[in-house]
Amino acid sequence: MSSILHIALPAPVYGLFDYLPPENTPEEKLAPGQRLLVPFGHSERCGLLVGLSDRASVAAHKLRAARAVLDERPLMSREHLAFLRWVADYYHHPPGEVLLSALPVRLRKGKPPLVPRPDRIRICDTDPEAFAALARRAPRQRQLLDWLREQGGSASMSELRRRFDNVHGVVRALCGKGMISLGMAGDAATPLQPPRFALEPEQAQAVAAVASRLGRYHAFLLDGVTGSGKTEVYLRLAQQVLEQGRSLLFLVPEISLTPQLINRLEKRLPGPIAVLHSGRSDGEREQAWQMARQGRARVVLGTRSAVLAPVPDLGLVLVDEEHDSAYKQQEGFRYSARDMALVRAQRANCPVVLGSATPSLESLKNAMDGRYGWLKLTRRAGKAQHPGMQLLDIRNQRLQGGLSPALLQALEAVLSEGRQAMVFLNRRGYAPVLTCYGCGWLSDCPRCDARQTMHRRQGRLICHHCGNERSLPRQCPSCGSPELHPLGQGTEQLEQVLQQHFPGHPLVRIDRDATSAKGRLDDLLAQARDGRASLLVGTQMLAKGHHFPGVALVALVDVDGGLFGADFRAAERMAQLIIQVAGRAGRGEYPGRVLMQTRFPDHPLLQTLVNEDYAAFAREALKERAQAELPPCSFQALIRASAVKAETAEDFLRQAAALVEKLAGGALQVWGPVPAPMRKRAGRYRSHLLLQADQRKRLQRILEDFVPVLSTLPDAGRVRWSVDVDPLDLY
Repeated sequence: MSSILHIALPAPVYGLFDYLPPENTPEEKLAPGQRLLVPFGHSERCGLLVGLSDRASVAAHKLRAARAVLDERPLMSREHLAFLRWVADYYHHPPGEVLLSALPVRLRKGKPPLVPRPDRIRICDTDPEAFAALARRAPRQRQLLDWLREQGGSASMSELRRRFDNVHGVVRALCGKGMISLGMAGDAATPLQPPRFALEPEQAQAVAAVASRLGRYHAFLLDGVTGSGKTEVYLRLAQQVLEQGRSLLFLVPEISLTPQLINRLEKRLPGPIAVLHSGRSDGEREQAWQMARQGRARVVLGTRSAVLAPVPDLGLVLVDEEHDSAYKQQEGFRYSARDMALVRAQRANCPVVLGSATPSLESLKNAMDGRYGWLKLTRRAGKAQHPGMQLLDIRNQRLQGGLSPALLQALEAVLSEGRQAMVFLNRRGYAPVLTCYGCGWLSDCPRCDARQTMHRRQGRLICHHCGNERSLPRQCPSCGSPELHPLGQGTEQLEQVLQQHFPGHPLVRIDRDATSAKGRLDDLLAQARDGRASLLVGTQMLAKGHHFPGVALVALVDVDGGLFGADFRAAERMAQLIIQVAGRAGRGEYPGRVLMQTRFPDHPLLQTLVNEDYAAFAREALKERAQAELPPCSFQALIRASAVKAETAEDFLRQAAALVEKLAGGALQVWGPVPAPMRKRAGRYRSHLLLQADQRKRLQRILEDFVPVLSTLPDAGRVRWSVDVDPLDLY
C-alpha cells in the first residue's frame, strides 16, 4: 500500500484524517508541516500534514487522494507540530482545530504565502524650514509627521491605517521628500540606545539569576511592585539572549500595551521585531509570522495567540502581567497562553519569566513550593514612592454622579496644583440600568439574564453580553410613563459629571466605546502620557501596564462590585485590579495617593490591601483555597452545555455526569449539573458540570476516556457543548 498521509483538518473531530498522496507526487516531496488541499465531503479543505505511515484508520477502498501539495517546504518543524499536538491533547480539543489555528488566516484558507513588504514607518531627520512649510502647503503631511513624533518617531503600518484614512498618497509624498522611511519592525539603522539608568540591586540580582540559567529550562516568577522596573529586567535579559544568537518570545495581555513596548524594544534591541496580535491586519500578521518562522525576526512580541507561533532557536520566554485573565481563551479552543509558555520553554530548554505586581495564586503557590525561582522587586525604580491608600466611607453620603464630596475635594486639590488625576470605574456606558419610576420596569435584555446598559451618547440600550440593542425609549414600554431614569453610573456619566465640576481641565475617557474610532486609542494615551489631559477617566484599559508619570491621584469610584462575586476567584481578581489601578499613581516626581470609595470599609480584603499589601492578601487567600480544596490546591475541568431549552442542556449534562462517575470510580469530585450563574445568554440556556481532582494526572487520565465519548451521548446532537480544562471563568 502507498504511504498514508495523516492530515489535520479544521473540523470538530478528535483525530486526524487519512489520505493517499496526490497523484504523481513522490514521497520524498512530502514532509510533516506542509499544507495540502484535500477533498472533504463535497468540497475541498486546506489541511496540515502531521505524519506519514503505512497504516490507515479506515479501509483501503475508502481512502481518497489529496488534491495538491501547497508548500514546497514545511511551514512548521516536527518539534513545533509535536508541541501543538501536546496542547490539543492537554486541553482535549480537536487537533485539527488546534493545529490550523496556529497558522495565519490566509494560510489556513490555502492561499500562497505573501511576499515580504514594509510594516513599519519612521520619521527621518528633516530640515526645520521644510518641516514648518508643510503646515501651510501640505497640512495632512504635517499632521502625519506630528503624529509620528508623538509615537516616538516610528509606528506600525497598521497603527498608521487605524489613525488616518486614505493615507497612501501622503506616505508616498513624504517618502519622496525623504522625510519618512518604510521598513520592517526593528530594522532601523539608527544606533541602539544604551540603558539610561543603572540597575537597582534587586533588578541586578533578578537579571543575574535568570542569566545563569540561559541554555536550560527553569521557571521564574518576577514578583515586582508596580513601577519597580520589570521591563528593564526584561530588556537586559533579552540583550543577553540575542547576543547568544537565540530568539525571544515576549507575551503581553493587551494590544494597547504593544505600541509603547515596540518603541522601547526597537531602541534597545538589534534586528527586526515580529509583532503578532489581532489589532493588525491578516496580511501584517502573516508577514510577522513568516519573519518569526524563518528566524528573520529574533524578537517575537504578541498577545495570547503568539504563544502558538513557530519560533526557532528559542532562548527565553517572557510573560508580562502573568496574572491577567486575558491570557486564557474563553471561546472555542480554550487554552492558557501563560501555561503554554511554560511548556514551550520546557520543550525549548530555555528559561521562562512570569512577571507581575499581583501574581496569580497559581504562580505564587509554585514559587512557594520551589517549582519556580522567586525573584522579588520590592522597591519602585528611581525616586518614585509607593502611593498611600485610603478608604472613603460613602455610607449615608449624597453622591453626585457616583462621586462623594470628599473625592471631589481631593480632585480639586490635585488639579489646582497642575497635576493629573485618574478616575477609575470598570463599567462603560452611561448607566448599567434604565428604570421606570412609575411601574418599576427595568431595561432587561430579551435574550439574556442581564440588563441592557444605557449608552446616552449613542441613544441606545445595549447588552454587553450578547450585543442585543435597541433605541432609548422616550416612555416606559410597560406602562407608558415618561418617568424613565438611569440607575447607577458608567464611565460616560462620570465624564459628564467631571466636566461639569472641572470645566477648565481637559479630560479624556478611555474605554471600549471611546476608543472604537480609528487611531483614537493612540491619541488618548498620548494625551494622558504627555500631560495634555488633566483628568483621565476609564475602565481597566487604563490599569494594565501604562506609565503616566504625571498622575498624582487615583480614585476608584466603586470597589464594592467585586467583593461579593459568586466565583471563588472574585476576591483575587478584585485585589489584583485594585493594586494595578493604584499602581498608576506616583510613578513620576510627585508622590501618589489612592482613594477608594466603598460602603464596606471594614471588609477584610480592603483592610488587608490598605494596611498591609497584596502579598498578605495572597497568603490568606491560599490558606482558604487549601482548606476548601479549590485551585491551585486542586485541578478542575468545566463541561459547558447550552440549548434552546434549559432542560435539554441539563439532561445532556446528567448523562455526562453518569458517564464520568462510572469512568472515574470515585477518583473525581463531580459537581452538578447546575444552571450557569447567567443561565440565559444570547437566547440559549446554559448549564455547567464541574469535575475536580486532587492530582492533575488523574484528571487528565479520566478526561482522555471521557471527552471522546461525549459526542455519542443521546442528547449530544441537541446541545452545544465544550470542555474547559483549568477554567478561569465559571460564568
